[in-house]
Amino acid sequence: MQLRNCLALGAMLSIFSVQLLATQTPLSNAQKQTATQLMQTALESKLGMEIVTSLTTEIGPRLGGSEAEARARDWGVELGKRLGFDKAQIEEFTMPFWQRGKLHIALTSPYQQELYGTALGGAAPTQEKITADIVYFRDIHALADVKDGALKGKIAFVDGDLMVKSQTGAGYGQANQRRRIGWQHAQRGGALGLVVRSVGSDSHRFPHSGMMSKDGDKWASIPVIAISNPDADHLRRLHNLDTPLTISLHSESKWQGDVSSGNVVLDLIGSEKPEEIVLIGGHLDSWDLGTGAVDDGAGIAITTAAAALIAKLPKRPKRTIRVVMFGAEEVGLLGAFAYAKQHEANLTNHVLATESDFGAQTIWQLESNVNPQATLLIDEIAKILSPLGIVRGRSDAPGGGPDIIPMAAKGVPTIRLNQNGHDYFDLHHTPDDTLDKINPAELAQNIAAYAASIYLIADSDVELKP
Repeated sequence: MQLRNCLALGAMLSIFSVQLLATQTPLSNAQKQTATQLMQTALESKLGMEIVTSLTTEIGPRLGGSEAEARARDWGVELGKRLGFDKAQIEEFTMPFWQRGKLHIALTSPYQQELYGTALGGAAPTQEKITADIVYFRDIHALADVKDGALKGKIAFVDGDLMVKSQTGAGYGQANQRRRIGWQHAQRGGALGLVVRSVGSDSHRFPHSGMMSKDGDKWASIPVIAISNPDADHLRRLHNLDTPLTISLHSESKWQGDVSSGNVVLDLIGSEKPEEIVLIGGHLDSWDLGTGAVDDGAGIAITTAAAALIAKLPKRPKRTIRVVMFGAEEVGLLGAFAYAKQHEANLTNHVLATESDFGAQTIWQLESNVNPQATLLIDEIAKILSPLGIVRGRSDAPGGGPDIIPMAAKGVPTIRLNQNGHDYFDLHHTPDDTLDKINPAELAQNIAAYAASIYLIADSDVELKP
């Protein structure tokens, strides 16, 4: 009987403990009020637009490893100093530099017609102008079935379908296979070159660039060109008429050897736990067809402006807030891997990481990948963000953004403030990625969400790691 009473009492205490935990909040009223005020200030501020306007206008396109990317790093350090960061520095790394050069591509049979194309990152040049018959493949799967040597003396063309517009960018991964690995099958088949349908959701005659994948440690030894979606549609219609097609192309894209790149690191030193780092950022480089406003000047502006607003508070948050402007993301996450390697011994002190790199439209969802106790903190943050139109998403969502991948793989917890990507793949890697595509009010909503959430995490005592 005594044992039964003890067990019953223990059960009651367990239930009471669970109920108490459920009613406890990891945030004080003062922290909530500060976060709300940060949101309001961000919505009224023009700082984000000033930053992205400065970057895209004063620096322009910023291909990874280029002289322009180097100027952008200096710009980032000066910006950090002007906005009141406690530390602003460049962490250099070495990278191979691929340069686009000039390109001419045209349909020559059954008639002459200029095509709108762009070389894909990592592609080889033509030694001289190539004119050859096209071998049509409906999709990447058809090309993957080609026999070795079957394309000798030909140019392969891989078609596909226009990406469907979606909030999350679903479909990009599969469509992107023709860009990333198509060259491996075309080269195995002996093709003189490869032409692919651009990976994008637009119907403009703007080709989408992007990086190809290596085959082990080897890059393509043939030219690889993406053509605009309307031009790809045109080639398909001609193919369906059983019309023999011939293309001429001349491309000067090639590797230029090793150069220096780097990450810009801006710190707001924590007031109580300076060794603990909450890392946010975007990537500083861009493709060279537009000015990189949406991808990813917006991300640089969002995260830098959010931290700058926090810097104006009367007191620094407890933990250090670090903004990283990652270098050379577009050409293989090179800055991200360099950062993870350079800070490997200190990654245990990185309590959270996240990146803005999906355009400039509004944030609609907050996802996380932290421990169960810390999930309560993220749930509370989601409630504070809800007036911005942001809903709580998964609490077991790995990621944090492309440049966060190497850190997340080492166990760094992440959140992701998911943006509406409905128009992202209209603009992504094209000449249309320019400043006019950014809506100032939507950019401000992003900054408001980042400022509030990052302040609350940085000022918290909650352990986020599993």
